[in-house]
Amino acid sequence: MKKTNILIDCHVFDGNFQGTTSYLKGLCTELIHDKTKHFFLAAQNVQHLESIFGPHDNVTFLKYKSKNKFVRLLIDIPNLIRNHKIDYAHFQYVVPPVKACKYIVTIHDVLFLDFPQYFPSLYKIKNRFLFNWSIKHSNIVLTVSNYSRQRIEKHFGQFNVAVTPNAVDPIFFESYDKTRVRKENLEKFGISDYFVFVSRWEPRKNHDGLLRAFVEGNFYKNHELVLVGNEAIPNKKYDEHYASLPDEIKVKVKVLSNIGFKDLVQIVRGATIAAYPSIAEGFGIPPLESVAARIPTVCSNTTAMSEFTFIDQGLFDPYNIPELIQKINDCLHNWPEAEHKSHEVFSQYSWKNSARVFLKAIDEDQKASAASN
Repeated sequence: MKKTNILIDCHVFDGNFQGTTSYLKGLCTELIHDKTKHFFLAAQNVQHLESIFGPHDNVTFLKYKSKNKFVRLLIDIPNLIRNHKIDYAHFQYVVPPVKACKYIVTIHDVLFLDFPQYFPSLYKIKNRFLFNWSIKHSNIVLTVSNYSRQRIEKHFGQFNVAVTPNAVDPIFFESYDKTRVRKENLEKFGISDYFVFVSRWEPRKNHDGLLRAFVEGNFYKNHELVLVGNEAIPNKKYDEHYASLPDEIKVKVKVLSNIGFKDLVQIVRGATIAAYPSIAEGFGIPPLESVAARIPTVCSNTTAMSEFTFIDQGLFDPYNIPELIQKINDCLHNWPEAEHKSHEVFSQYSWKNSARVFLKAIDEDQKASAASN
C-alpha cells in the first residue's frame, strides 16, 4: 500500500519560539507515529528540526533554499511538492498562490476581524484577502478552538472546519524543585519572587492592564513583574504608563525577550503567580502551561479563554482592573487543587487527540476523493 506523502511547512522553527511553533512541535511529534504516512518536514535550519524530532523511518527533513517568504511560497514549496510527489501540504494561515497538491491550512484565529482596533489597517486588508484565499483553496481547514471555528464560519462561510486544539508540552507536567528553580532563575535572570506574563507584545495582549493592576494593587512592594516575549506591535499605552512610574516601581518590572524554550519552562516554574490578561485570543497556550506546572494562574475570561473553566476562580474580566487585583490576591493566598487542575489540562488538551483529528480529516478527504472518481 502506497504511503501518503505529507509536507509540513516548518519555517516557524527558523525564528523565535511562538504559539505556532508549539502547535507544530506538539502536532508533528504525534503525527509521525503513523507509519502509513511519510512526513516531509521543511525549514531552512534542517539541523534544528532534526534535533527536535529526531530520526524516523517515515520522516524526511527538507531544506528551503531561501529565507524570503515569497520565494518560499512561490518557488521552494512547489518544487519540493513536485520533486517528492507530495499528496498533502500543511501550512499555518497562508497557502501558496499556486496549488501543486492538496492543501491543509490551520487558521489559528481571525481576531483582526472581531477586534479590528488592535491591528494595523494594512494587516487587516492583507490578511482578510490571504485567509479567504487560503481557506477557499484548501482541501482541509483546521483551527485550534471552538471559538475560532465559530468565528471562521461567521466571517468566511466555511462550515467544515476541524478543531485540533493546542496542548501542553509534557515537560510542564513534570515534578520539579521550586527552591532550586528559583535559585537558578535568580542567578541567570536576576528574578526571584515574581508574577510572570508570557506573550509577545501587542496592544490586545493587555500588558498595560496588568501593569496597572501590579501598581494599583501594591504588588510591587513584595513582588516583581516579569514580562516574557518579543515585540510584534508596539503598545503605546503601556509605554506611557511605564514611563510615568517612579524608579522604585520601574526596577520591579523586568522584560525578557528572545527566551529559549528550556529557559521559558524554568521561568514559568519559578513564578509566584502566572497572569494572562489578554483581551482576545484564538486559543492561549501560556495559561495551560502554568496550570500544568501547578502555578497559581489568573486568566482573562474572554474569547477562546472562556473555555478554560478549570482555572475556575482565576478567571477575570480583562477590562476590570479591580477584579484582576482581587483575583491575584485570592490566588496569592489560596490556589486549591493544583494537582487536580494540572490533571484536567492533561486530560482535556492532548496532542494525540489533535493528531487523531488531523489524520481523520485526511482519511475522510481521501475517501471522498475515491468516491467521486
